Amino acid sequence: MARNWIPLRQVEGTASRQAHVRLPEGTFEREISKEGFFGPSAQFHHKHKPTDWVEFDGPIRPRALDLNKMSTPTGNPWAAPLVMGNAHLQMRIWRLDKAMTELARNSDGDQLLFIHEGAGALFCDYGHLDYTEGDYLVIPRGTMWRLEPTKPTVSLMVEATNDHFTLPEKGLVGRHAIFDPAILDTPHIDDAFRAQQDERTWKVSVKRRNKLSTVTFPFNPLDAIGWHGDLSVVRINWRDLRPLMSHRAHLPPSAHTTFVAGRFVVCTFVPRPLESDPEALRLPFFHNNDDFEEVIFYHRGSFFSRDNIHPGMMTVHPTGFTHGPHPKAFNAATKGGKTETDEVAVMIDTRDAIDVADMPAGVEFEGYVKSWRPPEMKQAAE
Repeated sequence: MARNWIPLRQVEGTASRQAHVRLPEGTFEREISKEGFFGPSAQFHHKHKPTDWVEFDGPIRPRALDLNKMSTPTGNPWAAPLVMGNAHLQMRIWRLDKAMTELARNSDGDQLLFIHEGAGALFCDYGHLDYTEGDYLVIPRGTMWRLEPTKPTVSLMVEATNDHFTLPEKGLVGRHAIFDPAILDTPHIDDAFRAQQDERTWKVSVKRRNKLSTVTFPFNPLDAIGWHGDLSVVRINWRDLRPLMSHRAHLPPSAHTTFVAGRFVVCTFVPRPLESDPEALRLPFFHNNDDFEEVIFYHRGSFFSRDNIHPGMMTVHPTGFTHGPHPKAFNAATKGGKTETDEVAVMIDTRDAIDVADMPAGVEFEGYVKSWRPPEMKQAAE
């Protein structure tokens, strides 16, 4: 059912006429909105930064995890450690240093692999497809597959539980915006695929309802000689994305949506010029997380609104948490100098609360919540 939002366009006190531009002198903007950034919203102008808290405790405390410290390789993707999840998605970090000796099949939902490190070959029902660092691999539910690395591979695995990955609606900007679907690559029934077909015993590890079944064949079941249809594994690299940009207004993260599932979206932050209009904000505005939980995996570069974050880390901003740029990033952006970003990151915004798995000692950065403290407060605490 379409929502019939309560119609308002109210202005109270001293306020700018447009969101995110021409802020009243000496104020900090905070946004509350519905449906992420798609529904009605209100922008408040505060005398203090909404993140200048003195203490912060409780379940909506933001968290940061260094997934580089979860380093044990495994040949079975379902044995990779669960990082976080809920009823609608699972996220794992998977390290693979040699060719898989059995096939995998996910009967719980579509699988998305983001290749953080490494290179190699994917073999699946649809054929052979090479992969490299920065690739997204979308694997439809029920597909048999395996990876054969040429370089040790680290993947962020995102499962759309009982769901599918689709492309976002692109509206006024047209179907070729962000990326032309023609750039999506699919596997081929080629010489490499035919060469791996053999009569040896092969096992398929099938995940269904988070339990594993093993199906054994006296031959390699990746033995197709051809296929046709409009469903397949697809590949796209972050370097093929052409981000939406505006030099006069900062665009919300939803402008960078890459894939959509029923209860969450996957966005990709890639290098882009910063806003050049002196009246426009040059970095994310302070906002409430009220309809979505925000998870970001940092792939490479320097994340322009964060401090103390490096590639291979993941942050979680729970529903109910008001946040925005860290003080150091805020000061750098408002003083100018930097003209473009160099970050690459994957953001997963989920409508439902997400549960972080028990982490090994040393994985969580316990001081993350304190990184929003203003410099003078940090010095006083020290």
